[in-house]
Amino acid sequence: MRFEVWAPQAADEVVLRLDGGDVPMRRDPARDGWWAAEAPAGDGSRYGFALDGGPVLPDPRSRRQPDGPEGLSAVVGPRAYERRVPWAGRPLPGAVLYELHVGTYTRDGTLDAAAEHLAELAELGISHVELMPLCPFPGTHGWGYEGVSLWAVHEPYGGPAALARFVDAAHAQGLGVVLDVVHNHLGPSGNHLPAFGPYFTDTHHTPWGAAVNLDAPGSDEVREFLLGSALGWLRDFGLDGLRLDAVHALADTRALTFLEELSSRVDSLAAETGRPLFLIAESDLCDPRTTAPRPAGGLGLHAQWNDDFHHALHTALTGESQGYYADFARAPLAALAKTLSRVFFHDGTYSTFRGRTHGRPVDRARTPAHRFLGYAQTHDQIGNRAQGDRLSATLSPGLLACAAALVLTGPHTPMLFMGEEWGAGTPWQFFTDHRDPQLAEAVRTGRRREFAAHGWAAEDIPDPQDPATRDRSCLDRAERGREPHARLLAWHRELIALRAAEPDLTDPDLTALSVAFDEAERWLAFRRGDVEVAVNLSDTPRAVPLGGGPHTVLASWSPVDPPGDDGVLHLPAACAAVLRGA
Repeated sequence: MRFEVWAPQAADEVVLRLDGGDVPMRRDPARDGWWAAEAPAGDGSRYGFALDGGPVLPDPRSRRQPDGPEGLSAVVGPRAYERRVPWAGRPLPGAVLYELHVGTYTRDGTLDAAAEHLAELAELGISHVELMPLCPFPGTHGWGYEGVSLWAVHEPYGGPAALARFVDAAHAQGLGVVLDVVHNHLGPSGNHLPAFGPYFTDTHHTPWGAAVNLDAPGSDEVREFLLGSALGWLRDFGLDGLRLDAVHALADTRALTFLEELSSRVDSLAAETGRPLFLIAESDLCDPRTTAPRPAGGLGLHAQWNDDFHHALHTALTGESQGYYADFARAPLAALAKTLSRVFFHDGTYSTFRGRTHGRPVDRARTPAHRFLGYAQTHDQIGNRAQGDRLSATLSPGLLACAAALVLTGPHTPMLFMGEEWGAGTPWQFFTDHRDPQLAEAVRTGRRREFAAHGWAAEDIPDPQDPATRDRSCLDRAERGREPHARLLAWHRELIALRAAEPDLTDPDLTALSVAFDEAERWLAFRRGDVEVAVNLSDTPRAVPLGGGPHTVLASWSPVDPPGDDGVLHLPAACAAVLRGA
């Protein structure tokens, strides 16, 4: 077997430690900074690299870390990636995504345990499961955003073979699989990359310290490291797409940016494999160039999360106005109407949270609606709250039903966070399992200090290192059979089926949507072709003018009659209805 490593930091020697023995490596004359060696090895062989007589370190491109990010790497044989289910893929247009954290989706917290519930998601009408990060991180339980080995799968989740089984099981149910990947920071625990080469640069700084090196000397190989990791998930494991974490934090001044290069490589792989592949960006820039085609001067990513829609919906539902919610809370129904029809709320408007003008308008005539994801809840928007409380902790079932209607019938590509479909009563809190006592304490005190500034007492902030914090965050599936959860689950199923049955609800034309609202009475209605959606967010029945012509009620949270000759829909408090108009 041939072993290779990029280690330009090594001055004199690199030694391969393989199954307890040492094998000298030689410089590759064709590739600057690369070292190589050949030695007998097979599936499961443990290995690492020692530079200039230093400690043995795991392979930066390791495919398996049986003992976590600090341990030796392990060879993964080709059978680990074997796929048994023929799969032509599922494209993003028309999709309904489901964000899932493997470690809390079930009590077991493994990919195999999660796979046992994939039939439930297929029956619900989900098209793609979006897995939160799987790369190895310290300990057993965590969110996954502190991974280091970007080519490997967290061993407590089951390792690479379990991911291959999960993808096969999902495809057998007709479900695509999307993986959340983190390129903007790594570690800190187990991050030995600086010992090998200039993976980071002080040219730019991020909230996590030195930036990943995308444009300084040595960045060609760093970019190939990230590109190879991303393409490996799609090619080797057969995944259908990637969600790119916080792309606004990727500091990159090169003429051809990393994101353009990645989107180009993914498009080429899609053409090679004959199945649709896509990239979804998380970005807070409110910049339509993120998803604009590369020939038009964009980055060419296929979609992006739209936090502006979430913020408008959240303030309309809850009345919260702190932090970045402030601008949306001034007139939440107007903000919601704007994000439904024009995508971004901040499209060149002043952002008080940022203290400056922010965003750029979307060209609605040229940009298909499916390029933007809409959601009422995500791991970020729940887990980064002080107590990890879901909307179900404070909202009535009726308001949760309204939120579902706006997400699942709106113009965006809809996404649900696991358990949202039944109004899960369990929180989803921030939890870690750092084995370094100093790092564990820094995380614990830092989180309490952060929320102390907003008036929270330290004892009210869950300890991220306490195993009970993770345990509280696990879904309680028994809720699915109890009210009001069972009714909410049926409502989500009905709306997703309606979205699939009514072509108007997946129409990509953003200019075809019209919206009306009354800020004081707290109702909003929008029309997409012949389908009209109305929500009453108040605690009082409202009369919603839909216009003349006959209407048929397609779905409603509470019983409603179609409008009479006057075109007025009488909507109960905290109620949503979907109708077909003339």
